[in-house]
Amino acid sequence: LQGPGQEGAGLRPHNRLDVVIHGCPGPPLFQGSKVLAKKELAYVPIIGWMWYFTEMVFCTRKWEQDRKTVSESLLHLRDYPEKYFFLIHCEGTRFTEKKHQISMQVAQAKGLPSLKHHLLPRTKGFAITVRSLRNVVSAVYDCTLNFRNNENPTLLGVLNGKKYHADLYVRRIPLGEVPEDEDRCAAWLHKLYQEKDALQEEYSRTGTFPGTPMVPPRRPWTLVNWLFWASLLLYPFFRFLVNMVRSGSSLTLASFVLVFFVASMGVRWMIGVTEIDKGSAYGNMDSKQKHSD
Repeated sequence: LQGPGQEGAGLRPHNRLDVVIHGCPGPPLFQGSKVLAKKELAYVPIIGWMWYFTEMVFCTRKWEQDRKTVSESLLHLRDYPEKYFFLIHCEGTRFTEKKHQISMQVAQAKGLPSLKHHLLPRTKGFAITVRSLRNVVSAVYDCTLNFRNNENPTLLGVLNGKKYHADLYVRRIPLGEVPEDEDRCAAWLHKLYQEKDALQEEYSRTGTFPGTPMVPPRRPWTLVNWLFWASLLLYPFFRFLVNMVRSGSSLTLASFVLVFFVASMGVRWMIGVTEIDKGSAYGNMDSKQKHSD
Protein backbone atom coordinates (compact mmCIF):
# COMPACT_ATOMS: atom_id res chain seq x y z
CA LEU A 1 0.00 0.00 0.00
CA GLN A 2 1.40 3.36 -0.98
CA GLY A 3 -1.31 5.58 0.45
CA PRO A 4 -1.54 4.88 4.20
CA GLY A 5 0.24 7.54 6.18
CA GLN A 6 0.71 9.70 3.09
CA GLU A 7 -2.82 10.96 2.44
CA GLY A 8 -6.03 11.84 4.24
CA ALA A 9 -8.52 9.02 3.88
CA GLY A 10 -11.77 7.55 5.10
CA LEU A 11 -11.42 4.09 6.60
CA ARG A 12 -14.31 1.64 6.61
CA PRO A 13 -13.47 -1.42 8.75
CA HIS A 14 -16.00 -4.05 9.77
CA ASN A 15 -17.22 -4.35 13.35
CA ARG A 16 -17.63 -7.92 14.55
CA LEU A 17 -15.03 -8.37 17.29
CA ASP A 18 -14.78 -7.55 20.97
CA VAL A 19 -11.56 -5.72 20.19
CA VAL A 20 -11.20 -3.42 17.20
CA ILE A 21 -7.53 -2.67 16.64
CA HIS A 22 -7.42 1.12 16.64
CA GLY A 23 -3.69 1.75 16.94
CA CYS A 24 -1.30 -1.01 15.93
CA PRO A 25 2.51 -1.35 15.79
CA GLY A 26 2.67 -2.18 12.11
CA PRO A 27 2.20 -0.22 8.90
CA PRO A 28 0.90 3.28 9.69
CA LEU A 29 -2.65 2.39 8.74
CA PHE A 30 -4.62 3.43 11.81
CA GLN A 31 -2.15 5.88 13.31
CA GLY A 32 -3.14 9.54 13.41
CA SER A 33 -6.77 8.56 13.01
CA LYS A 34 -10.15 9.99 13.91
CA VAL A 35 -13.30 7.95 14.43
CA LEU A 36 -17.08 8.27 14.39
CA ALA A 37 -18.13 6.66 17.68
CA LYS A 38 -21.20 6.46 19.87
CA LYS A 39 -21.47 9.29 22.39
CA GLU A 40 -21.42 6.97 25.41
CA LEU A 41 -17.75 6.19 24.76
CA ALA A 42 -16.83 9.81 25.50
CA TYR A 43 -17.57 9.13 29.18
CA VAL A 44 -15.30 6.08 29.50
CA PRO A 45 -12.42 7.09 31.83
CA ILE A 46 -9.09 7.88 30.18
CA ILE A 47 -9.82 6.44 26.72
CA GLY A 48 -13.09 8.30 26.22
CA TRP A 49 -11.70 11.53 27.61
CA MET A 50 -8.66 11.22 25.36
CA TRP A 51 -10.91 10.74 22.34
CA TYR A 52 -12.96 13.80 23.30
CA PHE A 53 -9.92 16.08 23.54
CA THR A 54 -8.41 14.76 20.30
CA GLU A 55 -11.50 15.82 18.33
CA MET A 56 -13.12 12.47 17.68
CA VAL A 57 -16.66 12.70 16.28
CA PHE A 58 -19.42 11.36 18.54
CA CYS A 59 -22.97 10.48 17.56
CA THR A 60 -26.16 9.53 19.40
CA ARG A 61 -27.20 7.16 16.56
CA LYS A 62 -30.44 9.15 16.27
CA TRP A 63 -30.47 10.80 12.88
CA GLU A 64 -32.62 13.75 13.94
CA GLN A 65 -29.87 14.81 16.36
CA ASP A 66 -26.82 13.61 14.45
CA ARG A 67 -27.74 15.31 11.17
CA LYS A 68 -26.49 18.65 12.55
CA THR A 69 -23.94 17.73 15.24
CA VAL A 70 -22.03 15.15 13.21
CA SER A 71 -21.97 17.41 10.16
CA GLU A 72 -20.57 20.30 12.21
CA SER A 73 -17.87 18.09 13.76
CA LEU A 74 -16.86 16.77 10.34
CA LEU A 75 -16.67 20.26 8.88
CA HIS A 76 -14.27 21.23 11.69
CA LEU A 77 -12.01 18.37 10.58
CA ARG A 78 -11.72 19.92 7.12
CA ASP A 79 -9.28 22.42 8.64
CA TYR A 80 -7.28 19.83 10.59
CA PRO A 81 -3.60 20.69 9.96
CA GLU A 82 -2.29 17.11 9.57
CA LYS A 83 -3.25 14.12 7.45
CA TYR A 84 -5.44 11.57 9.18
CA PHE A 85 -7.62 8.54 8.69
CA PHE A 86 -11.30 8.79 9.57
CA LEU A 87 -12.74 5.47 10.78
CA ILE A 88 -16.43 4.74 10.36
CA HIS A 89 -18.28 1.48 11.06
CA CYS A 90 -21.18 1.60 8.64
CA GLU A 91 -23.07 -1.24 10.33
CA GLY A 92 -23.57 1.03 13.34
CA THR A 93 -23.13 -1.71 15.93
CA ARG A 94 -21.25 -4.94 16.49
CA PHE A 95 -22.40 -8.18 14.90
CA THR A 96 -24.56 -10.61 16.88
CA GLU A 97 -26.82 -13.35 15.57
CA LYS A 98 -29.92 -11.58 16.90
CA LYS A 99 -28.99 -8.27 15.28
CA HIS A 100 -28.11 -10.06 12.05
CA GLN A 101 -31.50 -11.78 11.91
CA ILE A 102 -33.34 -8.49 12.41
CA SER A 103 -31.09 -6.69 9.92
CA MET A 104 -31.76 -9.28 7.22
CA GLN A 105 -35.50 -8.93 7.79
CA VAL A 106 -35.08 -5.24 7.01
CA ALA A 107 -32.99 -6.09 3.94
CA GLN A 108 -35.72 -8.42 2.68
CA ALA A 109 -38.37 -5.75 3.22
CA LYS A 110 -36.28 -3.28 1.19
CA GLY A 111 -35.60 -5.76 -1.59
CA LEU A 112 -31.87 -5.91 -0.86
CA PRO A 113 -29.74 -9.08 -1.09
CA SER A 114 -29.16 -10.88 2.21
CA LEU A 115 -25.72 -10.71 3.79
CA LYS A 116 -24.28 -13.71 5.59
CA HIS A 117 -21.42 -12.12 7.52
CA HIS A 118 -22.49 -8.48 7.91
CA LEU A 119 -25.35 -6.31 9.07
CA LEU A 120 -27.12 -4.00 6.67
CA PRO A 121 -25.02 -0.81 6.46
CA ARG A 122 -26.42 2.49 7.74
CA THR A 123 -25.91 4.67 4.72
CA LYS A 124 -26.74 8.16 6.01
CA GLY A 125 -23.71 8.40 8.28
CA PHE A 126 -21.43 7.28 5.47
CA ALA A 127 -23.02 9.69 2.98
CA ILE A 128 -22.68 12.71 5.27
CA THR A 129 -19.06 11.78 6.01
CA VAL A 130 -18.21 11.56 2.32
CA ARG A 131 -20.02 14.83 1.59
CA SER A 132 -18.35 16.70 4.46
CA LEU A 133 -14.81 15.46 3.81
CA ARG A 134 -14.84 15.45 0.01
CA ASN A 135 -11.82 17.29 -1.46
CA VAL A 136 -10.07 16.80 1.89
CA VAL A 137 -9.63 13.03 1.99
CA SER A 138 -8.41 11.25 -1.12
CA ALA A 139 -9.79 7.75 -0.81
CA VAL A 140 -11.88 5.23 1.07
CA TYR A 141 -10.02 2.23 2.49
CA ASP A 142 -12.30 -0.76 2.89
CA CYS A 143 -10.79 -3.03 5.56
CA THR A 144 -11.70 -6.59 6.48
CA LEU A 145 -10.02 -8.02 9.58
CA ASN A 146 -10.06 -11.73 10.39
CA PHE A 147 -8.29 -13.92 12.92
CA ARG A 148 -7.02 -17.35 11.99
CA ASN A 149 -8.41 -20.61 13.37
CA ASN A 150 -11.59 -18.86 14.55
CA GLU A 151 -9.69 -16.96 17.24
CA ASN A 152 -11.88 -14.47 19.09
CA PRO A 153 -9.64 -11.77 20.56
CA THR A 154 -10.70 -9.93 23.69
CA LEU A 155 -9.11 -7.06 25.55
CA LEU A 156 -8.69 -9.32 28.59
CA GLY A 157 -6.81 -11.80 26.41
CA VAL A 158 -4.54 -9.04 25.12
CA LEU A 159 -3.80 -7.89 28.69
CA ASN A 160 -3.02 -11.49 29.64
CA GLY A 161 -0.46 -11.69 26.84
CA LYS A 162 -2.40 -14.06 24.60
CA LYS A 163 -1.14 -14.19 21.03
CA TYR A 164 -3.53 -13.69 18.12
CA HIS A 165 -2.89 -14.13 14.39
CA ALA A 166 -4.64 -11.56 12.24
CA ASP A 167 -5.18 -11.18 8.50
CA LEU A 168 -6.16 -7.73 7.22
CA TYR A 169 -7.48 -7.19 3.69
CA VAL A 170 -7.44 -3.57 2.48
CA ARG A 171 -8.89 -2.12 -0.71
CA ARG A 172 -8.19 1.48 -1.73
CA ILE A 173 -11.11 3.16 -3.48
CA PRO A 174 -10.55 6.70 -4.84
CA LEU A 175 -13.13 9.05 -3.36
CA GLY A 176 -14.03 10.19 -6.86
CA GLU A 177 -15.63 6.77 -7.43
CA VAL A 178 -18.07 7.33 -4.55
CA PRO A 179 -21.23 9.12 -5.81
CA GLU A 180 -22.09 12.51 -4.35
CA ASP A 181 -25.86 12.04 -4.53
CA GLU A 182 -27.16 10.51 -1.28
CA ASP A 183 -29.33 7.85 -2.92
CA ARG A 184 -26.60 6.78 -5.34
CA CYS A 185 -24.09 6.81 -2.49
CA ALA A 186 -26.39 4.49 -0.50
CA ALA A 187 -26.68 2.11 -3.46
CA TRP A 188 -22.89 2.17 -3.88
CA LEU A 189 -22.39 1.29 -0.20
CA HIS A 190 -24.87 -1.59 -0.37
CA LYS A 191 -23.02 -2.97 -3.41
CA LEU A 192 -19.71 -2.65 -1.56
CA TYR A 193 -21.12 -4.68 1.31
CA GLN A 194 -22.30 -7.39 -1.05
CA GLU A 195 -18.76 -7.63 -2.43
CA LYS A 196 -17.39 -7.54 1.10
CA ASP A 197 -19.68 -10.36 2.17
CA ALA A 198 -18.47 -12.52 -0.74
CA LEU A 199 -14.88 -11.77 0.29
CA GLN A 200 -15.63 -12.80 3.87
CA GLU A 201 -17.26 -16.01 2.66
CA GLU A 202 -14.14 -16.88 0.67
CA TYR A 203 -11.97 -16.35 3.74
CA SER A 204 -14.27 -18.53 5.83
CA ARG A 205 -13.99 -21.27 3.21
CA THR A 206 -10.27 -21.11 2.39
CA GLY A 207 -8.69 -19.40 5.40
CA THR A 208 -6.97 -16.81 3.21
CA PHE A 209 -7.77 -13.63 1.33
CA PRO A 210 -7.25 -13.41 -2.45
CA GLY A 211 -4.13 -11.80 -3.82
CA THR A 212 -0.48 -11.79 -2.78
CA PRO A 213 -0.05 -11.28 0.98
CA MET A 214 2.19 -8.52 2.28
CA VAL A 215 3.93 -9.01 5.62
CA PRO A 216 4.90 -5.67 7.22
CA PRO A 217 8.44 -5.46 8.61
CA ARG A 218 8.95 -5.46 12.35
CA ARG A 219 9.36 -2.05 13.95
CA PRO A 220 11.78 -2.34 16.91
CA TRP A 221 11.39 1.36 17.69
CA THR A 222 7.88 0.65 19.01
CA LEU A 223 9.29 -1.78 21.60
CA VAL A 224 12.12 0.58 22.54
CA ASN A 225 9.66 3.45 23.01
CA TRP A 226 7.37 1.30 25.18
CA LEU A 227 10.25 0.06 27.36
CA PHE A 228 11.51 3.61 27.88
CA TRP A 229 8.18 4.98 29.08
CA ALA A 230 7.36 1.88 31.12
CA SER A 231 10.69 2.15 32.94
CA LEU A 232 10.33 5.88 33.47
CA LEU A 233 6.80 5.66 34.88
CA LEU A 234 6.98 2.38 36.80
CA TYR A 235 10.27 3.00 38.60
CA PRO A 236 8.83 5.64 40.99
CA PHE A 237 5.82 3.39 41.62
CA PHE A 238 7.95 0.41 42.64
CA ARG A 239 10.12 2.65 44.83
CA PHE A 240 6.97 3.86 46.55
CA LEU A 241 5.70 0.29 46.95
CA VAL A 242 8.97 -0.92 48.49
CA ASN A 243 9.10 2.00 50.93
CA MET A 244 5.50 1.41 51.93
CA VAL A 245 6.12 -2.27 52.68
CA ARG A 246 9.21 -1.39 54.70
CA SER A 247 7.23 1.08 56.78
CA GLY A 248 5.25 -1.80 58.26
CA SER A 249 2.15 0.34 58.80
CA SER A 250 -0.98 -1.84 58.73
CA LEU A 251 -3.17 1.14 57.85
CA THR A 252 -0.95 2.09 54.91
CA LEU A 253 -0.87 -1.47 53.58
CA ALA A 254 -4.65 -1.82 53.96
CA SER A 255 -5.17 1.46 52.10
CA PHE A 256 -2.92 0.30 49.28
CA VAL A 257 -4.79 -3.00 48.95
CA LEU A 258 -8.10 -1.12 48.85
CA VAL A 259 -6.88 1.28 46.16
CA PHE A 260 -5.48 -1.62 44.14
CA PHE A 261 -8.80 -3.48 44.41
CA VAL A 262 -10.83 -0.45 43.29
CA ALA A 263 -8.44 0.16 40.38
CA SER A 264 -8.73 -3.49 39.32
CA MET A 265 -12.52 -3.30 39.38
CA GLY A 266 -12.36 -0.12 37.31
CA VAL A 267 -10.17 -1.77 34.69
CA ARG A 268 -12.52 -4.77 34.59
CA TRP A 269 -15.46 -2.43 34.05
CA MET A 270 -13.69 -0.72 31.15
CA ILE A 271 -12.91 -4.14 29.65
CA GLY A 272 -16.62 -4.92 29.89
CA VAL A 273 -17.36 -1.95 27.65
CA THR A 274 -15.52 -3.73 24.82
CA GLU A 275 -17.36 -7.06 25.13
CA ILE A 276 -20.05 -7.77 22.56
CA ASP A 277 -22.41 -9.54 24.96
CA LYS A 278 -22.43 -6.39 27.11
CA GLY A 279 -22.88 -4.04 24.19
CA SER A 280 -25.79 -1.76 23.47
CA ALA A 281 -29.23 -2.90 22.34
CA TYR A 282 -28.85 -0.80 19.20
CA GLY A 283 -29.93 -2.95 16.28
CA ASN A 284 -32.14 -5.23 18.40
CA MET A 285 -35.91 -5.27 18.09
CA ASP A 286 -36.05 -4.70 21.86
CA SER A 287 -34.43 -1.29 21.44
CA LYS A 288 -37.64 -0.09 19.73
CA GLN A 289 -35.59 1.80 17.18
CA LYS A 290 -36.33 1.63 13.50
CA HIS A 291 -33.60 0.49 11.17
CA SER A 292 -33.54 3.15 8.51
CA ASP A 293 -30.94 4.38 6.08
